[in-house]
Amino acid sequence: MAAVCGLSLTAAALRAVAPWARCSRLLASSRGPQARRVASSSSLEAGDGQIHLTASCVQRLLEITEGSEFLRLEVEGGGCSGFQYKFSLDTVINPDDRVFEQGGARVVVDSDSLAFVKGAQVDFSQELIRSSFQVLNNPQAQQGCSCGSSFSIKL
Repeated sequence: MAAVCGLSLTAAALRAVAPWARCSRLLASSRGPQARRVASSSSLEAGDGQIHLTASCVQRLLEITEGSEFLRLEVEGGGCSGFQYKFSLDTVINPDDRVFEQGGARVVVDSDSLAFVKGAQVDFSQELIRSSFQVLNNPQAQQGCSCGSSFSIKL
């Protein structure tokens, strides 16, 4: 199920987007030693280069991820307000990715997207009509659309 702007995906939809992500044997043979920057999400200073995970986000990620899977957060041009958040399950960590881990749950953001979301919180919201991961309290956003999936940046 997609939200109004088409960006908030259910766990089933996330799995449908990346069904290959379940095969950790393929990843294990191709990863090799990689230098990864792992950040803690315990402090909540705005704009500190961190992504903070709420308790509901951590809990849901632990329920839906298997093996080396993690939630990838990307920012793309488009949406109602100029930029939009994109969530997907992934297993490949690229050299320009930052890994944010809390309680065994991981969210990965590429360096270009991090400039637009640093200091923000990732939450999992469950409502009657939808369940989705969302970006909350983004200090880089000037305003957002009513669905919460797109935003404009502070200049």
